[in-house]
Amino acid sequence: MVYQDRIAQLREMMTENGWDAVVVSGSDPHSSEYPAPRWQQVKWLSGFTGEAGDLVVTHDHAGLWTDSRYFIQAVEQLEGTGIELHKTRVPGAESIPEWLSERAQVVALDGLCQSVGAVGEFSGSIVDVPDMLDSLWDDRPSIPVSPVTTLDVECFGGTPRPQKIEWLRKWMLLQGVDRVLLTSLDEIAWVLNVRGCDIEYNPLVISYLLVSQDSVKWFVKKDVDYLDPDTEDSFNELVADGVAVEDYDGVFYALKDFSGESSAVRIFVDPSTVNYHIYSHILENYPDEFIIRGVSPVILEKSVKTAEEIGHLRQTYIEDGVAMERFLYWLETEVASGKEVTEWEASEKLTSLRAEIPGYRGNSFENISAYGPGAALPHYSTPQVGSAVIRPYGLYLVDSGGQYLTGTTDITRTVPMGECTYIEKEDYTLVLKGMIDLSMAVFPRGTAGCQLDALARMPLWRARRNFGHGTGHGIGYYLCVHEGPQSIRYQYNPQPLLPGMVTSNEPGIYREGMHGVRHENIVLCREAGTSEFGDWLEFETLTCCHIDTSAVLPELLGPEALGWLNRYNSRVYETLAPLLPDEVALWLRQKTEIKCSGA
Repeated sequence: MVYQDRIAQLREMMTENGWDAVVVSGSDPHSSEYPAPRWQQVKWLSGFTGEAGDLVVTHDHAGLWTDSRYFIQAVEQLEGTGIELHKTRVPGAESIPEWLSERAQVVALDGLCQSVGAVGEFSGSIVDVPDMLDSLWDDRPSIPVSPVTTLDVECFGGTPRPQKIEWLRKWMLLQGVDRVLLTSLDEIAWVLNVRGCDIEYNPLVISYLLVSQDSVKWFVKKDVDYLDPDTEDSFNELVADGVAVEDYDGVFYALKDFSGESSAVRIFVDPSTVNYHIYSHILENYPDEFIIRGVSPVILEKSVKTAEEIGHLRQTYIEDGVAMERFLYWLETEVASGKEVTEWEASEKLTSLRAEIPGYRGNSFENISAYGPGAALPHYSTPQVGSAVIRPYGLYLVDSGGQYLTGTTDITRTVPMGECTYIEKEDYTLVLKGMIDLSMAVFPRGTAGCQLDALARMPLWRARRNFGHGTGHGIGYYLCVHEGPQSIRYQYNPQPLLPGMVTSNEPGIYREGMHGVRHENIVLCREAGTSEFGDWLEFETLTCCHIDTSAVLPELLGPEALGWLNRYNSRVYETLAPLLPDEVALWLRQKTEIKCSGA
């Protein structure tokens, strides 16, 4: 098998260099969740295609570390490779540093693709080998270069670039730092109001950003032979705002130059995102006491959307809802008529409907279009060839979203295609109750998502059921579909939910070989008044797409959740019906007129 051969070649390299182990990250030089093909090194070595996974190779063992979202997928994709699955985020799980501590003294890694924080957990001797796989990977893709655009904040919301730079410089003064190095691509895109398509589904530009009180330097890969007019115009806009556009690799020289200006230049970096290789370069040029480490202030600042952005998001979720309802109508009609519709065909249809929306710039992630057993994989990858036929019974799950100039969307609907078994209905209802209970939450200011997570899990817990992934993640504004710092999950995260934060609400349940259920709406945190006990917050549901009631067991939902569901479906119809074709509007009225009651 090809993957066994690649692992064998890597072991030869290890022997030649005296390495005990090699750690291969699933990320890139910017700690991206979805790396460009050049940095999909875990996939190239193992065949595993999940978004979260790290590979460890020793002379007598190869292992993949990943979490419960990918357990089933990993078992299937690693079969025959000789690579063993190591489960993370489960009781008794052993991390890579723990596992290696007694097995390897010399650990080699590509420091460009490992964060400082991650490398800091290793014991023993670390060998940094940038682009380690270049000599083995003959047709390795190059660093991507795509057109660069600047956002028109007057039309699409947000804060002008000069104001963001001024805000960052004020923060630097308060912190007593002279330089800030930003390496996370969504942070850079937010500060500069730039977008690109260097990474699929993410409107990002591969780059670094170095900010001081008197300069802003953006280090970006440029095609020297051809610069498209839009990119040239964007670069000119940046230069007009005082941003110097320099070559991507020039960041290393710039760090040297800055260190020579003064013996007391203090530089700020975020160890959770800055890569180990560039950090090592900083260590060579700055005294340790002048390297200030902490959490980037940009993460929190961009998570709180402006009033203009929130207004655009509300409208965007309505337009996205129109595409979803047209899709669900098409799907039900086609399958009921006896036509064979595959998971892939359904996915392509949904994408084509979103593409008709003005301002659409692509999907926000790969569509998860899964029928029956496929839906038991939380991050199922829909095959183009050989995907399952959607039958007129059981459950179909579709998790999808769009990138628009006016925001980023994410929605999951589990769709009863006809008759469902009792266990399918029970799972459907319990997950839905968890989603609704969290939607109705009212909580004091200062509450973190980890303190609310149990609301979404309690209906499942009472039935001795659970799901392994988080309940909610932050969502960017025409940026990454997953962002922080907030989250809703049982793992501790002290970040409070703040008014203006946009977060997913997506509990689920997965039965291997049978079915999967996930209900996902996107919610906006907003103020809910003040009492003698303090300030209060609540959620506003932004997602506008009906929830099918045909698989609901009312006695499990309870009267309060039933009331929420009926009101939500009525609002969806009233909002979307005037925007839908007549036949779809009539179908939606029938869907939302089916009121659930506990009687």
